[in-house]
Amino acid sequence: MSEGLTTQRPENIVVHSPAMPSAPVAVVDALNSLLEAQQNSIIRFMGEGSPYLSRATAEVRRPLAEMLRNNVRRRRELHDLIEYLGGYPLPARLQPEEQYLAFLSLKFLLPKLVDAKRLVIQRYENAERAIGPDSPEADDLLRRHLAEHRAELAVLEKAAADVIAAK
Repeated sequence: MSEGLTTQRPENIVVHSPAMPSAPVAVVDALNSLLEAQQNSIIRFMGEGSPYLSRATAEVRRPLAEMLRNNVRRRRELHDLIEYLGGYPLPARLQPEEQYLAFLSLKFLLPKLVDAKRLVIQRYENAERAIGPDSPEADDLLRRHLAEHRAELAVLEKAAADVIAAK
């Protein structure tokens, strides 16, 4: 970028600044790790046409659909931030073993979603500690995402308990 160029920041915030310095490699690596976790999240199988959601109650369907939308948004925000910081977002990889998920019940999958959410929270906490003050933009985004993940964990834990208790 040239001196004094207006740049587009994540969350559609436009800033006017001198040439953007590249972020430390560790910051971009940590963000790419979180992007990969979001891309590989099992929640992406909970879309509108999902057989899991068609068998679930509205109390379970609604938060899962919201979590799917949040996952898509968080992936986009991480992707945009990595690019903004001068890095290259890693593309999603295919996971062949996921073809078998279609044969599993929601009763089986909800505890898996809880475990996966706990793991992603742990990854975010580790990334937040690793990045520290090296990137204020990344720190703000990680804190926001972490709060969302914690709220979603509480919803998943309740849904899992309700589904298990109902059967």
